[in-house]
Amino acid sequence: MLKGIPPLVTPDLLHALASMGHGDEVAIVDANFPSASVGRRVIPVAGAGSHEVLAAVLSLLPLDAPGSEPPVWTMEVIGDPEAIPEPVADFAAVLADHDLGDVEMGRLDRQAFYERAREAYAVVRTGELRPYGNVLLVKGTVNRLGPR
Repeated sequence: MLKGIPPLVTPDLLHALASMGHGDEVAIVDANFPSASVGRRVIPVAGAGSHEVLAAVLSLLPLDAPGSEPPVWTMEVIGDPEAIPEPVADFAAVLADHDLGDVEMGRLDRQAFYERAREAYAVVRTGELRPYGNVLLVKGTVNRLGPR
C-alpha cells in the first residue's frame, strides 16, 4: 500500500493514470459496457460503482482546462438524449465534491462514446450495474508539484 492513494486505484490503474499525458483520455464504464471489444487497455475495478471510481481517479488526475470541448463526457440515453440518468447525476455530485462543479459535462450518443472510448488510453471497467454509468475524462496538466 501507498499513503494517499485511494484503495480503488489499483496498481494497474495507478500506472495508467501516471502514464497518460496531457489530452489523453480515460473511460470509466459500467459492467455492461463492451470494454473488452472496445478498450485497448482494460483495467477492472469490479467491486465499485462508476461514481466511486470517478471520485478515486479525480483525487489524482487533473482535468483538462475548459476549451473548445468539455473535459468530461457522458453517454446519452438512447431515445431521450436530454435525460439525466442516476449515474450521471452522481458524476455531477462527485465533480462538485472535488471543487469541479463548474466543469461542463458533454454528452455523446452511444456510438460516438464507443468510438471515443476506443481511442482512450484506458478503459476502466467497474462493477456499476445501473445503465449509463459511463464517463470519459480528458487529462489536463499539473503546473506545480507542491512546495518548493
